[in-house]
Amino acid sequence: MKINPYLSVQQNPYKKQVDKTEKAYDIKAKSDKLEISTEALKMQQVTQVDPARQAKVDALKQKIEAGEYKVDAQAVAAKFYDYWNE
Repeated sequence: MKINPYLSVQQNPYKKQVDKTEKAYDIKAKSDKLEISTEALKMQQVTQVDPARQAKVDALKQKIEAGEYKVDAQAVAAKFYDYWNE
């Protein structure tokens, strides 16, 4: 004798949820795609640094590594002040 025929094992409401998740795993994963414009490719290829600028950067690196580079706090503050008040 069935006490509650409406909620029998054949009519399990959770079975539909399980079926949906199984189908979701069957779908192939989407992959991201990156495209770079021709202008951006040209910019990447033309990244040559001016020799004078490179020499200045190298000199600063040597001073920093040797511990000889000192920052002028007043000059930095003045530059910040000028930048923010333009």
